[in-house]
Amino acid sequence: MGKDPGGTMKTLSRIIIVIIFLSASLSLIAFSQLQSSSSESGLAGAPMRMGFGARGMAMGNAMTAVISGDLQAYYNPAVVPFESEPTAAATYGVLSLDRKLNFLSYTKNLKPDAGFSLSIINAGVGNIDGRDNDGNHTATYSTSENAFLFSFGIKPAPNFAFGLTAKILYYSLFEGIKSTTAGVDFGVIWMLSEELTLGAVVQDITAKYKWDTSQLYGQLGNSSSDYFPLRKRIGLSWMPKDYRVIVSGEFESLGSALVVRAGSEVEVYEGVHIRAGIDQIAVNTDVPAKPSLGISLQTKVANWTPSFQYAYIFEPYSPTGMHILSLALRF
Repeated sequence: MGKDPGGTMKTLSRIIIVIIFLSASLSLIAFSQLQSSSSESGLAGAPMRMGFGARGMAMGNAMTAVISGDLQAYYNPAVVPFESEPTAAATYGVLSLDRKLNFLSYTKNLKPDAGFSLSIINAGVGNIDGRDNDGNHTATYSTSENAFLFSFGIKPAPNFAFGLTAKILYYSLFEGIKSTTAGVDFGVIWMLSEELTLGAVVQDITAKYKWDTSQLYGQLGNSSSDYFPLRKRIGLSWMPKDYRVIVSGEFESLGSALVVRAGSEVEVYEGVHIRAGIDQIAVNTDVPAKPSLGISLQTKVANWTPSFQYAYIFEPYSPTGMHILSLALRF
């Protein structure tokens, strides 16, 4: 029997897509090295803006309009009605300079046209060397910055959805210096066609840290507030029907900074995805770009679908990049 010409063409098309994907990824990485330095990372809540999970971070966090695969309400609460199965995920970050970054999430659709998600972000720095005025070691300190998120989304029409995230922010900075406040995110999704999706989100509405140092410094202490920069994003994703590919991009206004993100995902074989992206391409500021690469392996076990996801983020000013490992389970 002769070879199936249709199967041969699909294989060739897949190879061509992978070549284009890798070429674009390498070009993005090369381009990112041209970016200069300076950043918005000094503003309040910087760890909360690093991303969520290996999939999103591997795609440069350009996830505002992505509505297929493992979805995270962190990027846009309007995506949760598009989640087809209950999904739980846990992420562990391996970062340099004694930093930590971890995530937990659970997302479930509510029939017929709604969904909700519970998420936790845990970040911080450990092994901080405390010393007295004479330079003698006194203690080892650590910080813990956390966000607890509840997201709900509804799809009133087949091609339109909106959602809301309420978040509690807790920061333990030092002995007796802690902050517990709240913030809100709002997002929408609009399917322009079967292949194109538009998304928009406003994040960190009213989010801030409130500090009171009177317990530490007595009468010399004072009260202050550090506001998160308001995040406004608009994104577009393209998912062609004939290929298992996602290409996404977005534009964000982050305080006074304007940045662009881009990401892509290709299923090279059944259950095997490769990803690449670039985060925070500066438009009007000297923010260093962060390229990223990733891979995921997914299989079917009875009625469960577990997957392992990995991302590597090239991080400026750090001796090494970030390794992000996620385990997701659909059931």
